[in-house]
Amino acid sequence: MGDLARQYKPSTVKKLFMLSGNQCAEPSCSRQLLAKDGESIVAKICHIEAASDDGPRFNIDMDDDERRHFDNLILLCDEDHTIIDNKVNEAKFPVLLLKEWKKNHEGKLLSEKLRNKPSLLKDAINSIANINWDEVEEEVSLSSFNPKDKLNYNAVKRNVSLINEYKSYHGKINSLYDEIEKQGSFKKEKLLNNIRFLYVKIKGKYVLDSEDELEIIKSNSDNIIDDIYDEIYAKIEETSSFDEDIMLAINLIIVDAFMRCKILEEPV
Repeated sequence: MGDLARQYKPSTVKKLFMLSGNQCAEPSCSRQLLAKDGESIVAKICHIEAASDDGPRFNIDMDDDERRHFDNLILLCDEDHTIIDNKVNEAKFPVLLLKEWKKNHEGKLLSEKLRNKPSLLKDAINSIANINWDEVEEEVSLSSFNPKDKLNYNAVKRNVSLINEYKSYHGKINSLYDEIEKQGSFKKEKLLNNIRFLYVKIKGKYVLDSEDELEIIKSNSDNIIDDIYDEIYAKIEETSSFDEDIMLAINLIIVDAFMRCKILEEPV
């Protein structure tokens, strides 16, 4: 136990650093995460709930994929990482406090990034809409559900906080879709069809020929969401116009697509 929990996906590490602002996530700390040479990394990836059973805030009910997931990791300076992971200090730094640090720190950086680069969401929409998957069929249904109902129905766990955090961008994304449609573009439909196609494709890898499709989806709902992100990111990364900042906007688009029922199953 614990080895896989420390095998971070490259996309997870990139996202942690891009949302760090080169600063420790401990609210009162002003230390930078790059050394004075501007090259050497002095940041430490800290598990909010420990990677192994001898660590602080260990949660026996988590699996290693949940322990290494972006939602359970926070980027700190070496000193704060040492303090927070000291078992003597465990009661001073509970899970809820560290999650609040992470939410506030990364939320502030994402807001700043979107404010400083207003085209970022639109660029992400264009990039995903321009992906050419084979045999994408047109989807006409754009029904939506209460996110909480859909999260419960699909048994989503580790992506709950991500969806709850990013669902607030639904209105902004919808306004962008309206703006794009007024220009006579069908990018909204193309994007949503692309995401729906990818969901069906990835779902099929888990379900195979199982007779109980819904239970398999529920058991793998978080993996499916993560796989969709990874495949979209990998596809966009191949393009000559790739802008790494787009990776921060992909999750916003995916959460919006989740709310429009292009990802996972509709509650019945």
